[in-house]
Amino acid sequence: MGKIIAVANQKGGVGKSTTVVNLSAYLGSRGYKVLCVDFDPQGNSTTGFGIKKRNVEISSYNLIVGKNRVNEAVIVTEFQNVSVIPATETLAGAEMELINMENRVNRLKMQLLTVKNDYDYILIDCPPALGSLTINALVAADSIIVPMLAEFYALEGLSQLVNTIKIVKSNHNPSLDIEGILFTMFDGRLNVANDVVAEVEKYFPNKVFQTKIPRNVRISEAPSHGKPVMYYDKTSKGTDAFTLLGLEILGEPLELPQKKRRGIFNFKKERQ
Repeated sequence: MGKIIAVANQKGGVGKSTTVVNLSAYLGSRGYKVLCVDFDPQGNSTTGFGIKKRNVEISSYNLIVGKNRVNEAVIVTEFQNVSVIPATETLAGAEMELINMENRVNRLKMQLLTVKNDYDYILIDCPPALGSLTINALVAADSIIVPMLAEFYALEGLSQLVNTIKIVKSNHNPSLDIEGILFTMFDGRLNVANDVVAEVEKYFPNKVFQTKIPRNVRISEAPSHGKPVMYYDKTSKGTDAFTLLGLEILGEPLELPQKKRRGIFNFKKERQ
């Protein structure tokens, strides 16, 4: 049976879609069958895999409101072992429609259970809000990856998200766990970045990924070409970073043969 991982943070611009696209591509390249569920009305994961939203006929909106089944929405991408359930702007209207629906927090879970055995990993790209869509994703998920910036304002958002996770665990999904907290756009030369990492590690021991995703031009450029970074530039630091993240997810040694890992691992600036 596959593992369902929600990638969530109510703050925008922290790299949720980037994480979903690039982690999926790495896992797929390793032979694992991956399904990406774009559950964000912005549809960035959809675009990141080169799917034209104007051509999408059946999206995650259709699933959540019960108009279609999962297999009808799946698009097989050109990237090894990766399929996508796309999102379009119509998904934004689902928040209001869900209010009057039965089992409104379980609707995504019920859909994904029908295909869970068909995939090794199902990754859900959540919207930047703690509304009904994100709650549906957390109820459906086995675990959650939390991308965040190493900034002090991000700590407040993390606290709010953790409270939401506790509520979901208590009321709907007792097995939900934090897969890991992932620092993105990370610059270990900054004292504030290392201070924030230390603070998060203190309150969430063993829950912070050793891998940090650095600021990287290739990561930023890849979506405009409709490709994960490993297919856009396999030699980039961005590709290395998501390779290491994938190794952590798989529980394998964090080794990149003949690669320098500076800027990717949890290094800390030497203090004077």
